[in-house]
Amino acid sequence: MRAPRAATRPRRARAAFTSTAAFVVLAALIPATASAAGTQEVDAALPYVCAFPSGPVAATVRISAEFPQHTRAGEAFSPTGVTTAVELPAEAVADLAGGDVAEVRAVTALAVTVTQDPATATAIWRGGSDPVPLPASGPLTLTATGDVPSVTGRGDGDLTFTAGDLALGLTPGPADDSGEGRATGVPAVDCALAEDAPDDGLLVTVPAVPDPPETSGPPSAPAPGGTSPAPGSGPRERQEGRSTQAPGNAPGAAADRDVPPCRYGEDNPPTPLSLNAYVTGYANVKKQKAASYLPPSCVLIDGGEFQIPVDEPPDPEHLVMVLETYGEFSYQGRRETPPYDSTFLSFDFTPVKATMVLKQTGPMRIDARMKMRYSDLFMTTETHVRVPLVAQVTALEVNGVPLEVGPACRTEKSLTSVDPDPAKHPGDHVVLYGKAEQAIGEDVVGYTLLTGGPLAGEVTIPAFTGCGTGDEDLDRLLTASVSGPGNHIKQVQGQTCTPLVPVFETPETRGQCTEDLQPYQIPVAER
Repeated sequence: MRAPRAATRPRRARAAFTSTAAFVVLAALIPATASAAGTQEVDAALPYVCAFPSGPVAATVRISAEFPQHTRAGEAFSPTGVTTAVELPAEAVADLAGGDVAEVRAVTALAVTVTQDPATATAIWRGGSDPVPLPASGPLTLTATGDVPSVTGRGDGDLTFTAGDLALGLTPGPADDSGEGRATGVPAVDCALAEDAPDDGLLVTVPAVPDPPETSGPPSAPAPGGTSPAPGSGPRERQEGRSTQAPGNAPGAAADRDVPPCRYGEDNPPTPLSLNAYVTGYANVKKQKAASYLPPSCVLIDGGEFQIPVDEPPDPEHLVMVLETYGEFSYQGRRETPPYDSTFLSFDFTPVKATMVLKQTGPMRIDARMKMRYSDLFMTTETHVRVPLVAQVTALEVNGVPLEVGPACRTEKSLTSVDPDPAKHPGDHVVLYGKAEQAIGEDVVGYTLLTGGPLAGEVTIPAFTGCGTGDEDLDRLLTASVSGPGNHIKQVQGQTCTPLVPVFETPETRGQCTEDLQPYQIPVAER
């Protein structure tokens, strides 16, 4: 994937600026780093085996970086001067030759395992190279540089960094710099650390020193999207004005909180990109001139990474990146919300109480688009959440008298919104929209996937079917009382937790995860 470049900027200046800008995006999302006295330099040449189309090829990957001489628990630091040089032999270069490709550039993604005592986490070190002339024969070295996320030790053990798998993306860099190069013909190349790698790929050990603050848990590697802990994980004095937590939020285990559990388990273990969060809010029922309260519900999210879009022209004023992720409601192992009661005055005089569940019938897709202005690094993020949801009624009372609705009383299809891009997203589903703004050095205002916030939309409630038992058909009663267009929804998502790289509550840092790896923040519904 090749980053778009503004025609008004020289290649090298723009590449350096884009790299710096991307790092500023990451820096805005992590706690302030603590400086360590002195550094230790790493320059490791490791053997790799890369899967080229012509077959496996032995390559050398030279990794250079500077690390602090030591660290303390709770201190965050970022390796600096990180360089990944991939030395490809002649047979690999032969795969790249052909056509009119005159030069080639690389993007790299190196998996680095961070270990502290028994706990481990994985960081992704990304880099990009300048174009390099493609030799007619012989070896080729591609040197990629980039800033990498910070790491925070959570105990008093030494931190070790070990190189793992490497993904190598290769794109042409035309000699005329027109930006319209042809494909090299080689897809992204997967490289694995060779079995005879010295010390199994160990790069460095950063010793821990005494006098740590009281912290626990695995070392904090970057969160999904290549970022470290999201906004809100920094010092408490910068958290004023953020979404409040419900009374009774416990700083430790979540078992005693008045919300359903929200955790990954043995049947669905988390990955390094996994997130979990609570969502709550209100949904208007226009016909009843009232709103239904959705209690805190668990959402498990399969995190993704921000990418530069390839199907649109470059924006000369902004760095544009897009994110595509998927999620699902989770309640007692099912893709649904907890049961909740809705009480209305049907036809303005008859009290009706319905117990309902929202059931997810297809993928929940979360699409985010981030734009950062080059001039002042001001960021806006727009997010659309799309999910097919069927409303099921499990119990019904009319004027205090229970009515048997049966086991299959539900809307005949998903609640439906008008989608802004129906060609790309066909079918019946709910669409919720959120927008966030962030000035450099400030907290996010609005909604992002990591920080949470308000989402809003409008839905049409379909007719009901399967309601009633025996000779009593309640479909028309519910349809007449509830179904129809123009029903406004406002949901609030809480701060996400990243279970494999948790951020716990400390005097200086707002918690993102409880000790049992559930979302720390319980959001409060807003009208």
